[in-house]
Amino acid sequence: MTIPSSISAGRRTIGSVALGAAVVLVSALLGPGVASATPPPPEPAVIPAPASMTAVPGEFALTPATRILLGSDAPGVKAAADALAEILRPSTGYPVPVAAAGDQPATQSIKLQIADGSELGEEGYRLDVSPGTVLLRARTAAGLFYGVQTLRQLLPAEVESDSVQPGPWTVPAVHVSDEPRFAWRGAMLDVARHFFSVDEVKRYIDLLAMYKVNVLHLHLADDQGWRIEIDGWPRLTTYGGSTEVGGGPGGYYTKAEYAELIDYAQQNHIMVVPEIDMPGHTNAALASYPELNCDGVAPPLYTGTRVGFSSLCIDKQITYEFVDDVVRELAAMTPGPYIHLGGDEAHSTPHEDYVTFVNRAQEIVSAHGKQLMGWEEITGANVSSSSVAQHWWDDSEARTAVEKGMKLVMSPAEKTYIDMKYDASTPLGLSWAGYTSVEDAYDWDPASWAAGVPEESILGPEAPLWSETLENIDDVEFMAFPRMPGIAELGWSPAEGRSWDEYQQRLGAQGPRWDVMSVNYYRASEVPWQD
Repeated sequence: MTIPSSISAGRRTIGSVALGAAVVLVSALLGPGVASATPPPPEPAVIPAPASMTAVPGEFALTPATRILLGSDAPGVKAAADALAEILRPSTGYPVPVAAAGDQPATQSIKLQIADGSELGEEGYRLDVSPGTVLLRARTAAGLFYGVQTLRQLLPAEVESDSVQPGPWTVPAVHVSDEPRFAWRGAMLDVARHFFSVDEVKRYIDLLAMYKVNVLHLHLADDQGWRIEIDGWPRLTTYGGSTEVGGGPGGYYTKAEYAELIDYAQQNHIMVVPEIDMPGHTNAALASYPELNCDGVAPPLYTGTRVGFSSLCIDKQITYEFVDDVVRELAAMTPGPYIHLGGDEAHSTPHEDYVTFVNRAQEIVSAHGKQLMGWEEITGANVSSSSVAQHWWDDSEARTAVEKGMKLVMSPAEKTYIDMKYDASTPLGLSWAGYTSVEDAYDWDPASWAAGVPEESILGPEAPLWSETLENIDDVEFMAFPRMPGIAELGWSPAEGRSWDEYQQRLGAQGPRWDVMSVNYYRASEVPWQD
């Protein structure tokens, strides 16, 4: 999967223009005075907001007779249909069979099909809901999957339950034409400071996929722990992965477990980007192998939260043999095009040594068929235009990336670091980048954040979640929700017409859905939560 630089935005027509047109049409058909007495249908509370959504009178009702029809045998249609059926069956108690369309009548059906047409885009879809049928069309399996996510949000929140609920199960009649603004809509999870199990990461993937996030960046190694098995260097995990911040038991992913995560992410149309931070943030590796240290002496394992004190030994040949082994094995395990080698906060590495290391590391990544990705500090080396920089702090480094022809992922710390506290009273998180309210995380634009960085240079936004203070998935959910959906919307929805006042209403409507799913979200006072 190669992420293109951007996908052009559609025009969002949800709201007064589209609804007004519907009222005029009804008035023309029924005569004067009839339509004017009927209020327009309410706007469905979908996140991310579709590029175009027109609400029309009527609704589709799921019944025991409802079935999902496959409009073709194209790859991905059956998978999307099965995913939808798995959502619907537990809560409705209905059989919701999945079958080829054939000559079956369309009434009381939800039909999925792959449709030709460049206007649909690589991830776009069209969703038409009428009282008798639901028709979901897309050019790709990813588009169908994203259409399913929209459809599930049009259903009552109780559809997320894993036990039978009373219903009724209605979907408002709408016409949706949708595609993303940016091709990169990312979330980063730091599993190095604190380790998260396979099931916990899968839970996060489930929640991200609901909001059309398509990149999961896994921070797999840092001073406090090494979390991915490397055959040629087994002590990286057995010793370097044996602890975490605060001295807990740590942990790591075997190659089989990592493959399981990759497969699960792919089922949810999420690309995994693995990160092994180098040449700094490497104490777990240095503690595991003395020969990686310039003096040949291994430091003790580290369970604190300080940064910038560790460095690989730049002048030793074994350093590059180590990097080559790690990148080769990681590249073989990872189907996506990117290997993220960090490169941030290498305060203990002299600048000339840093440049030497990044230049050689880039060659190693390229030799194994991948593209280098790193935090924006890598722009200080002689990186090629095919490399990707992740902007997090210094606008000048973001501009340097543009000058070198690189693409950027936008993760400004004061907006997207969702490990920052919401406010002074937040029990979890840090505050070195300031407090980040739900509104702060939403009220910015990736294309205009850094002066001198044009939209065409931006792949999209990503929300890093560092885990110094987070010990389990409940902590992750508390910090990510409700901020993560807003950042996902910045990546998907058109910028035109966006406003916090409107968004907070849609966000508040997500509360009942998260309650049903037992999401440990923060009930920010600035959001009008629905019960």
